[in-house]
Amino acid sequence: MNKYEIILYWSADDNAYIAEVPELPGCAADGQTYLEAIQNAEQIISEWLETARRLNRPIPVPKGKLMYA
Repeated sequence: MNKYEIILYWSADDNAYIAEVPELPGCAADGQTYLEAIQNAEQIISEWLETARRLNRPIPVPKGKLMYA
């Protein structure tokens, strides 16, 4: 289960919901609905973590609510 904060918002420029994961640099997803954006974010978080492990890069410990706001 993902414990990283996901920030979700509507982007008129992209005409989609954007789900950003501030604790994982470059980790973001989109979707046509809230649910789709969250589901896509969960997938991209898994892929981000898998890639970091494979490349022996540090993985940030989830810090929780609004640490980056």
